[in-house]
Amino acid sequence: QVQLVESGGGSVQAGGSLTLSCTPSGRTFSTAAMGWFRQAPGKERDFVAAIHRYSGGSYYADSLKGRFTISRDNNKNMVYLQMNNLQPEDSAVYYCAAGEVVAGTEDKYPYWGQGTQVTVSS
Repeated sequence: QVQLVESGGGSVQAGGSLTLSCTPSGRTFSTAAMGWFRQAPGKERDFVAAIHRYSGGSYYADSLKGRFTISRDNNKNMVYLQMNNLQPEDSAVYYCAAGEVVAGTEDKYPYWGQGTQVTVSS
């Protein structure tokens, strides 16, 4: 059973930064694409960013460009999401996802983590 494990969530004041990490557990596992999504209370889950594991090409939600950066370390089989200048509206559960296509929609990612909470206070 493939599982993705996120870490790095927490509470931060507005203007602060956090870095989320994601790695698969259970067995050796790799896919071509890794993504991050987020879901705020009472809202749908939204795309944040995705990266191609081998080329490094990345893709962001337009509203988050410039503040969020996705990266990967293939040697460690890790994917990261650096989040800067966080605002209260960034508060959400952040999910790591894996699939074969870099895309902004959930249906392209068959593997998901349990999520990590990010809370930004004003």
